[in-house]
Amino acid sequence: MSIRIGIYGYGNLGRGVEAAIRQNEDMELVCVFTRRPPETLTVRSEGVPVYHINKAAEMKDKIDVLILCGGSATDLPVQTPEMARLFNVIDSFDTHARIPQHLANVDAAAKEGGNVALISVGWDPGMFSLNRLYMGAVLPEGKDYTFWGKGVSQGHSDAIRRVDGVLDGKQYTIPVPEALDAVRSGSEPTLTTREKHTRVCYVVAEDGADKAKIEKEIKEMPNYFADYDTTVNFITMDELKRDHSGIPHGGFVIRSGKTGFDKENTHIIEYSLKLDSNPEFTASVIVAYARAAYRMACDGLTGCKTVFDVAPVYLSPDSREDLIKNLL
Repeated sequence: MSIRIGIYGYGNLGRGVEAAIRQNEDMELVCVFTRRPPETLTVRSEGVPVYHINKAAEMKDKIDVLILCGGSATDLPVQTPEMARLFNVIDSFDTHARIPQHLANVDAAAKEGGNVALISVGWDPGMFSLNRLYMGAVLPEGKDYTFWGKGVSQGHSDAIRRVDGVLDGKQYTIPVPEALDAVRSGSEPTLTTREKHTRVCYVVAEDGADKAKIEKEIKEMPNYFADYDTTVNFITMDELKRDHSGIPHGGFVIRSGKTGFDKENTHIIEYSLKLDSNPEFTASVIVAYARAAYRMACDGLTGCKTVFDVAPVYLSPDSREDLIKNLL
């Protein structure tokens, strides 16, 4: 039997999830929920109905895993606990500093509903988080470094679009080349947040909006821009569509560590991603973990989980025996 998936929110990430489901033969898309008038939304999957989000509770027994595709700034802190009372859910909450509180909120709701909730699934948090864990376990004497970009951050772009007076916008995260070179050298530099990355925003403001106020609010936004050297560029909607229509991203997780009785040997572990489409790759990670959420629920687990709690065998459509035979 196919795993029955619902999509909650149909922006870039939701469309990526729809595409990813097509590549997984053990899954089927049951429906899409939207805040927009359902009749105005056309999905790519033939025969898949679109409902308003206020109809979600009516689908409780028809969906095995509900994939939440809202933004971390204001959507997921409300939506994930709310939906975890009704469904097994998965989200991509990516405000790192707020993950512990989000986990606590979702855990209480998921246990109340007897469901499994997987939060903060994607590539960072997500795949990069796992690599940081593995690297630190293998090289306990060492230091971790994470660099993002150059690329468009969906969460940060969503955050600037929520600022009053902003019509649209994109945010690029850019590693500082000198910092990246220093880390790869094995010298284990101590780097501040500001020394590792810069952030560049391209903003389309409403007519008559106070651009100075918008720039100040963006640059001082906690958890997003306050700790970085941030540049805000105001452009037209035509320029945004012409020059910034793609959503590339990527990054590096690096650990520099020492081994030996006198710590005489240096080792560098590096995991990197280069993504043509940030939301489509994130969606592909989420869909694999949706399989895990379903299997964990079938095993009787409840509550909020993260990528750290998921055994690798839960992710693959292949059997444990085949994975051992073919990949181990």
